[in-house]
Amino acid sequence: MVTDLFGGLGGVLADNAQKLLLTVAIVGGLVGVKQLVNRWRRDREVSSRLALVISAVLAILIAGGLSSLVAVWELTGALSSAYEGVDLGRQIANVVLSVVILGGAYALSDFLGHLIKDLAAEQQAISEHEREILHRTTQITIYAFAFLVVIGLFTDNIGSLLVGAGFLGIVVGMAARQTLRAVLAGFVIMFSKPFEIGDWIVIGEDEGTVTEITIANTRIQSFDGEVVIVPNDVVTSNPLVNRTHRGRLRIEVDVAVDYDADPDRAGEIAETAVAEVDRILEVPAPQIVGKEFGESGVVLGVRGWIDNPSARRRWQARTAMISAIKRAFADNDIKIPYPQRELSGRAETGGFRLADGERAVGDAPGRSGEPTRKGQAEPSERGDND
Repeated sequence: MVTDLFGGLGGVLADNAQKLLLTVAIVGGLVGVKQLVNRWRRDREVSSRLALVISAVLAILIAGGLSSLVAVWELTGALSSAYEGVDLGRQIANVVLSVVILGGAYALSDFLGHLIKDLAAEQQAISEHEREILHRTTQITIYAFAFLVVIGLFTDNIGSLLVGAGFLGIVVGMAARQTLRAVLAGFVIMFSKPFEIGDWIVIGEDEGTVTEITIANTRIQSFDGEVVIVPNDVVTSNPLVNRTHRGRLRIEVDVAVDYDADPDRAGEIAETAVAEVDRILEVPAPQIVGKEFGESGVVLGVRGWIDNPSARRRWQARTAMISAIKRAFADNDIKIPYPQRELSGRAETGGFRLADGERAVGDAPGRSGEPTRKGQAEPSERGDND
């Protein structure tokens, strides 16, 4: 009995060893053919038609190799049983219907996208950012409904599938909470509309012109030509300055006036000069304010307004204001002072004394204020005859 058992085990092992060798040979042959074809393609130019033929031959060889593996391991019966348990006709119909549903969802979303675009072009109240958000939201809704219908074609227990999908959504949401915060902040930006594309904004340390607003981030082009991508949750959690929202911007130039000049007269001259600058608006009118007593003169703040604010217009207006003030002060003999320091001296008091009866620091025994040289004998207090 033991001999029969070992004999049967040896036959099984020998049979499996043969199957393993055949499997290795088949897989090795397929891999070798694939490597040779790839090397042949790299060494020469291959037309698209020839590449298609080669791909078809490789597909046939791989299919034949897989079929050979099924035959080697005697899996034909298992595949036949699985085929008998599957209603292939029904499944093919479900696949075709799924393709039709997904194609219809794509066509519907594309139609609604164009419809939203056309309606938004006629309505000035709908911005490009809001149109994009509305289009993407519509697409997500249509595709989600289409996928649910397709899943319902292949399974009857869709409730448990939705529960599993909900649990998976919670896990994905916890893993991608930063992205979800940015997406929610994108909807906040869409409804609050703190800025639009083309606005000049400042977010924290980033400043520039808004070039694109997506559901997850905002793109800003800085004045150095760099593109800064700011997540929307960072946009909503930081102070934001929109310099173009009101359509005008105030520019201020500080100028010092000499203390010998009349600051009121200097302010009137500066105000008149700035009012004549083309880029400065008449309403609101330019304004002069006294700011402080500087080290060399009275500091005046010269303020003017520009419309359609941009970084280029701001610097152009600021340059024109400085040039106009400089010319006006020169024509009216108003001095713009250089930095000045006033120096004052005091008489020498003979230094300080350490104690009563001692010489003052720096006083020589013979003459006040003359130090004693090293090695020089002090004059005697006694007469020459002593």
